Amino acid sequence: MNGGPLAKLAELGLSLPETAAPVASYLPAVQSGQHVYVSGQLPMLDGKLLATGKVGGGISAEQAKELAQRCALNALAAVDALVGLENVVKVVKVTGFVASAPGFTGQPGVINGASDLFGTVFGEAGRHARSAVGVAELPLDAPVEVEVVFEVG
Repeated sequence: MNGGPLAKLAELGLSLPETAAPVASYLPAVQSGQHVYVSGQLPMLDGKLLATGKVGGGISAEQAKELAQRCALNALAAVDALVGLENVVKVVKVTGFVASAPGFTGQPGVINGASDLFGTVFGEAGRHARSAVGVAELPLDAPVEVEVVFEVG
């Protein structure tokens, strides 16, 4: 794939959505020095949550992986709105939260939906540190939430 991150998204058939509006009192992204901290992103599209429920319950791991990719796309939109996607030097850290049904232990596979997108869009600069955490509940009964730290230049 040639071109910058927007061209790579286009090659994947994806485009940046409007930055998702916060669901409480916070900013979608904040820059401090050479880093942009993107608030936890839910799998929103056009202001609506794409799914609700627990992974390993009503939501399959594969569906949750796709939702995690949507969260990552929303994170890209937030960083783009703040500093421009072309200014991303490195994806530093991804933290993924998975609303998990009892006994579900596939959180890392779910959050691969976000990690894989960052790797495809940024290549080696998309490789990052990561945590994938199972939780009891997420805002609005979302199945997944992803927050990201980017280095910018």
